[in-house]
Amino acid sequence: MTQLEEARNGIITEAMKQVADYEDLSAEEIRQRVAGGSVVIPKNINHAFTAMGVGKGLKTKINANIGTSPSHFDIDEELGKLDVAVAAGADAVMDLSTGGDLDQILKSIIKHSPVMIGTVPIYKTISKVFAEDRLCADVTEDEIFDEIEYQAKTGIDFVTVHCGITRETIRVLKKSNRMMGIVSRGGSLMAEWIIKNNAENPLYEKYDRLLEIAREYDVTLSLGDGLRPGTIFDAEDGAQITEMITLGHLAQQARDAGVQVMIEGPGHVPLSRIAGDMKMQKRVCGGAPYYVLGPLPTDIAAGYDHITAAIGGAIAAANGADFLCYVTPAEHLALPSIDDVREGVIASKIAAHIGDLEKGIASAWERDRKMSDARNRFDWKTMFEVCIDPEKARRVRHSSEDKDRDVCTMCGDMCALKTHARAFGDKENE
Repeated sequence: MTQLEEARNGIITEAMKQVADYEDLSAEEIRQRVAGGSVVIPKNINHAFTAMGVGKGLKTKINANIGTSPSHFDIDEELGKLDVAVAAGADAVMDLSTGGDLDQILKSIIKHSPVMIGTVPIYKTISKVFAEDRLCADVTEDEIFDEIEYQAKTGIDFVTVHCGITRETIRVLKKSNRMMGIVSRGGSLMAEWIIKNNAENPLYEKYDRLLEIAREYDVTLSLGDGLRPGTIFDAEDGAQITEMITLGHLAQQARDAGVQVMIEGPGHVPLSRIAGDMKMQKRVCGGAPYYVLGPLPTDIAAGYDHITAAIGGAIAAANGADFLCYVTPAEHLALPSIDDVREGVIASKIAAHIGDLEKGIASAWERDRKMSDARNRFDWKTMFEVCIDPEKARRVRHSSEDKDRDVCTMCGDMCALKTHARAFGDKENE
C-alpha cells in the first residue's frame, strides 16, 4: 500500500515516524495530514533513505535541480553537485539529465543520494527519440508510459508529469495574448506532440494508467505547471488558470486512487500577486502541497536570479507554498556549476526559513532566538552553528583584522552593544 492508503487505514508507517521526528510533531498528526492529502511523503518502495514530508504545517522544503545536457555531460560532476546540494541543505534533488548515458546517470544519482529524488520522465523519453533522429511527434504512448514505469522501478520518489497540457488548455493558450508562450520544457514538448498528432495528451486521457504505475511503487505525482508564466506579464492569465483547474481535478482523482500528489506552480509572478497565487492554488487544488519555482518577481536579474527567487520564495512560503525549487545564478543563462548549485540552495534555504517564521514553525523561531542571544553575547561559535551557511560565516569572520576580538571590523570600538553595555551597566558586554 502507499503511504496515503496506509494513513487512511489508520496505520502509522516508519516513514511517518521519521517525518514526525524531524518536524517535532506526533506521528498521529502526520498520519492524519497524509490521509487528508495535505502532506505527502515522497518515498519509493525501492529507494532506501530517511523520509521527508512536504505539506501543511511542516517546514518548507527545498529541491535542487541537477543534470546533464547534450553538450555537457559528466556523471562525476553531477554527483558532486548532488553532494554540494545536500551539504548546503537541500531536502530533495531532481535529475533533469538530457545528455550522456541517461539510464546510468539516473541509477548513479539514486544510489548516491541520501534524500528523495525526482525526475521529469518526458525529458529522457524525448532525448532518446532525438538521439534516434526521430521527432517529438513520433513518440508513442507506450514509450511515454514505459519510461515512467522504468524510472518508478528504478526508485524515483516523485515525478513531474505534464497532465494539464490538454487540447482544451492549448485552445485557451492560442486565444491568449501571452508574451512568451510556453516556457516549460516538458510542457512545450507535450504541446507539440498534441498539436502534431492532433490527439489528446496520453497522460491526461489515460491518467488511470499513470495512477496504476504511481500506486504500485508509491511514487508521488508532481502535477507539472506546463503553462506557468515565463514573464511577470503573463502571470495568472487564462492559460495558467485553466491548467490549474485541470490539475485540481486530477489531484482529486489521484487521491481517490490512493496516490500521493502535489501541484507545481509558477514561475514569474509580480510581487503583489504571489500571496494570492498561493492561496488560489490551495483552494482550487483541495489543499494539495504546492511546489513552486521561485517565484521570480522581476525578469531583469540575469546572473542574480537566485536572489530574485529567494525574495519571491519567502513570500510564497509565508503564504502556503510547501516546497521551493531552487533557482541558481545560472538560471536563464547556462548549465549551473557546482558553485551555482550551492548558491542556489543557500538562497532558497533563506527563503524557506523566512517563510517558516511566518508560518509559525516553532523550530524556526527558536533558531533565530539562539542567533540573537549568541550575537548579544559575542558567542561566535554558536553563531556559526546556527546560521544557514556556517562555512561562509566562518570564512568572512576569520578574514577580519578583528577576528580575535569581540567586535566586528565595521564597528570596532564603537560597537553599539558595547556602548549600550557601558551606558546601561551591563558588565558582561562592556
